[in-house]
Amino acid sequence: MADITTEVLIIGTGPAGSATAALLSSYGIQNMAVNRYRWLANTPRAHITNQRAMEVLRDLGRDVEDEAYMFATHQDLMGENIFCESLAGEEIGRMKSWGNHPLSRAEHLMSSPTKMNDLPQTFMEPLLFKTACSRGTQARMSTEYLSHTQDAEGVTTTCRDRLTGKEITIRSKYLVGADGGKSLVAEHAGLPFEGKMGVGGSMNILFRADLSKYVAHRPSVLYWVMQPGADVGGIGMGLVRMVRPWNEWLIVWGYDINGPEPEVTPEFATGVARQLIGDPDIEIELLSTNTWTVNNRYATRTSNGRVFCMGDAIHRHPPSNGLGSNTSIQDSFNLAWKLAMVLKGQAGERLLDSYDVERAPVAKQIVTRANQSITEFGPIFEALGMGEGVDPVQMQKNLAARTEGSEAAERQREAIRKAIAFKKYEFDAHGVEMNQRYRSAAVVTDGQIEPAFALDADLHYQPTTWPGARLPHAWVYRRDNGAEVSTLDLCGHGRFTLLTGLGGEAWVQAAAEAAAELGLELVTHVIGPRQTYIDHSGDWARASEIRDNGCLLVRPDHHVAWRAETLSASPKADLLRVLRSILAR
Repeated sequence: MADITTEVLIIGTGPAGSATAALLSSYGIQNMAVNRYRWLANTPRAHITNQRAMEVLRDLGRDVEDEAYMFATHQDLMGENIFCESLAGEEIGRMKSWGNHPLSRAEHLMSSPTKMNDLPQTFMEPLLFKTACSRGTQARMSTEYLSHTQDAEGVTTTCRDRLTGKEITIRSKYLVGADGGKSLVAEHAGLPFEGKMGVGGSMNILFRADLSKYVAHRPSVLYWVMQPGADVGGIGMGLVRMVRPWNEWLIVWGYDINGPEPEVTPEFATGVARQLIGDPDIEIELLSTNTWTVNNRYATRTSNGRVFCMGDAIHRHPPSNGLGSNTSIQDSFNLAWKLAMVLKGQAGERLLDSYDVERAPVAKQIVTRANQSITEFGPIFEALGMGEGVDPVQMQKNLAARTEGSEAAERQREAIRKAIAFKKYEFDAHGVEMNQRYRSAAVVTDGQIEPAFALDADLHYQPTTWPGARLPHAWVYRRDNGAEVSTLDLCGHGRFTLLTGLGGEAWVQAAAEAAAELGLELVTHVIGPRQTYIDHSGDWARASEIRDNGCLLVRPDHHVAWRAETLSASPKADLLRVLRSILAR
């Protein structure tokens, strides 16, 4: 007999695990989250927070979203990626990033009710964890996962209480492995992986120093430092990352993965920091150091039976593009509502198969994109004459050559500009963040053809209501007080939603009857003149891609489940057909 029973056991309390716990508790599902350590993240690892992740926080509640903004660095200060010889030295070039170019800013504003920001993991984790525990999650810290076995009825997990040394067993209906890049849950579940671990080595140096005079006039999250002849790091590139403006910083510096792991002494760390800042006398308060490896590995299957893995457990990649924490939170948004509906008896277990079908391709996509972004620094190095095999003295000459008035120097300057501009694929890839379209049994297209991407799918989010895509955001307006409300706000919160317009009232009646027959909560909204929500601007009419009397059936995770372009001959029958198909009933 197990020591503890719960419906869902979550291993890990990082962004993936804590978000899953918070969502499940919000949906009324009993769950427990365990963490082998005594507390949450102690370093500000993940930080870039994109709009899609913020939409999940918004779905958890406006109080959760607002608290994130309160502790985050605002999008305006994420600013311009700076390429320089040192923070105090000569600037080589810059590019507007993270939605701060005017054209990109417009796209961001039109795409979501949320704003991207910079929220270090030391703030994100406590926010999600607090939300989970305050809503019902049982948490056990200093509890180490050891193993699990599963049967037809559930999963028995063995953990060790690290305070007493005693082993305990926890019985759950389902097990979620959110235990990071060295996931034992994924290993024990036998999940297949592709790619490699340890393709590169990096060190983190966390410190405090007032760098206002070097950076406040050019606010940015990332300052890329090109230094020929550096003591470590191969070709000599370092990253000075803003943690809190402008007095807390994290240096990321590479080392040769084929050699011994460097000993990052306080003296060494302080020296590297001063070297990259370019001020040998600046006062530095060293906070911590650690080393880590760059990985290029993803799971080709994300679940096995009653065991589901997410986050870094299934997608292991460098921090390029800022995709890690964001994708982890989106993994949780995809899985949590499905677990909830199965556990409530509203859906059959086959619904859970869609988690793997929908999220495994995303894991592959982001791992590939993040590692590709690293290689795309190559043209910058080549343009600067800092390619592999060039000695430090020659590097310095090549770097200085761009300041000359010759035709060769002009060509070099143009090459530098083009190479930096191309990094938009890492630092402003809005499409990578927002364009996921699911193809699974949890979506019904009725043969409707997927629209092609008219623009670069990595760079630009392209809204559509084609089933499987995320519901487009548009502002509609409350009739009673004129307040603007996002179409995304009308959906989510663990429920299916049906959106229609004038002439589509039959869908509302059909939805009520279908929901009653299936024992399902199905929210309906008629958008139009003299209705609760009015499309004054016409933005929703343009974005919906349906007639006023058509309908959109939206999943709890904001993805369109089904679309009827006009009123059907049998609205109730169609809704029952679609819902039974999606819910595996």
